[in-house]
Amino acid sequence: MPLIGYLAVSLMIFGLDQLVKYLVVTHIKLDTTVSFIPHVLSLSNVRNDGAAWSILQGQQLLLFVITIAALAVMFVLLKKNRNDRLFAWALTLMIGGTLGNFLDRLRLGYVVDMFTLDFMNFPIFNIADCALTVGVILLIIALFTGDDNE
Repeated sequence: MPLIGYLAVSLMIFGLDQLVKYLVVTHIKLDTTVSFIPHVLSLSNVRNDGAAWSILQGQQLLLFVITIAALAVMFVLLKKNRNDRLFAWALTLMIGGTLGNFLDRLRLGYVVDMFTLDFMNFPIFNIADCALTVGVILLIIALFTGDDNE
């Protein structure tokens, strides 16, 4: 797939993330949870001013710098490795997720999270977090299954 195709998918992930966040913020009161699939999944409206699992809470400037650097590295790696499908898809997901949470931090000063797993104790997360997680898993697989000469 050409580079523009991967970037288009990243933008679609970003757009879906922002749409879901908008719908949650406009339809669910802050710090409220609504059952979506009983005993499985609820939708919440919470603010996270940290990174994954609320680490680095209140460190917006540091998160901003880390995000800019990470995006730059991911774009360069995607451009160089766009023919390695698994690696490119991993980066595509990670770029889309990173952009989604980055815009929240830039615009709001926090990230909107909404998915609550009712069957286990797990941090509340969003679409961007899902894309990032799947992207990192694919990246690990790509690194372990890639060409040993690279």
